[in-house]
Amino acid sequence: MANYDLARRVASIGYYCMVPDFYYRQGKVRSTYINKKGERISLNRLDKEEQDKVLAPLSKLADGMVVQDTGAILQFLREGGDPVKAKAIGAIGYCMGGRHVMQAAVTYPEFKASASLHGTTLISDRPDSPHLRVNALQGEVYCGFAEFDHYAPLSMVEELGNLLKPCAVRYTHQIHKGAEHGYALPDRDIFHKQAAERDWELIFAMFHR
Repeated sequence: MANYDLARRVASIGYYCMVPDFYYRQGKVRSTYINKKGERISLNRLDKEEQDKVLAPLSKLADGMVVQDTGAILQFLREGGDPVKAKAIGAIGYCMGGRHVMQAAVTYPEFKASASLHGTTLISDRPDSPHLRVNALQGEVYCGFAEFDHYAPLSMVEELGNLLKPCAVRYTHQIHKGAEHGYALPDRDIFHKQAAERDWELIFAMFHR
């Protein structure tokens, strides 16, 4: 699976890496549509019926559940001993995971290096929207955005940057020209290799710091 391949890339340079399954309350959730090239078909290229099937589990996963589960993961790390250093945690999230990373980082000060890649609805009118607590962020945050992404339009990218300017956190971002939402996942039909490799370069530099 792509998530494990991404985790192995992080682990290969010496980090203790975990891949949580936040859908465990719903059993085994898998939605895989493959084109003739062996690539995973992106959501916006599926018909409405198939999109609804893919999105159904997401509608049952509240951000608060992810925050709660992240607390349990952090407790596990605190009790894990070597080689884990639970005082400085990094995280990478894709799509909705990009928002979940932000939710975790504004809640738990252990997160010192957070990366959100084509994150969805980082700013919304929901009472738990992560942008409302960005002043709680510590360390660094990096966001990778696609030039074409209705989940993160360029107006939102600008607004997020303005919100983070007065905050203590070090915030950096990239807008990848020509990329679409989902660009960073290597098994996707819209994978943008140049954008994804630039993200890795900046994320690993942040982790090193």
